[in-house]
Amino acid sequence: MKMLGDLELQAKPLLLMDIDGVISLWGFPMDVRPPGAFAVIEGIPHFLSTRAAEHLLELQDSFALVWCSGWEERADEHLPHLLGMPKGLPHLAFDRSRADVSRRAHWKLDAIDAFAGPDRPLAWVDDAFNDACHAWAARRSAPTLLVATEPPTGLVDEHAARLRAWARSLGVRPPA
Repeated sequence: MKMLGDLELQAKPLLLMDIDGVISLWGFPMDVRPPGAFAVIEGIPHFLSTRAAEHLLELQDSFALVWCSGWEERADEHLPHLLGMPKGLPHLAFDRSRADVSRRAHWKLDAIDAFAGPDRPLAWVDDAFNDACHAWAARRSAPTLLVATEPPTGLVDEHAARLRAWARSLGVRPPA
């Protein structure tokens, strides 16, 4: 797991980004697909949202971006050059034994807790929250925002506006 620099960890809330259903979209009608392009990554076709990438580039002024996806280190191997994102973003590493995760839990929560700790403000963007995620967010001592996306559209303008407003509510001011 790659760590952020101390200054960045102290200055900005974390923005935990899932990929599938947030940046890599599916389920949209092919005749009205969102802005983006198909790319083959490790033999698998993905439709990558250029709008989500634009939002992430903008949001990095207010957040410390972290990949929170089963892609793990592969996110940094493939996405920067495909989306125009910076290389070297940290990623979470997950326990591969997801079989023991029940409906009362979510397979990403242990890794998020290990990375962020209980006192780090964070926003988490994902398309697959369950009740355990909402209960976990409510129990955290630090401000926590869950932003749910839909796989056909991913990270859209309204989500980005909500994230910017939330960061401002924490006192984060992006550079002018």
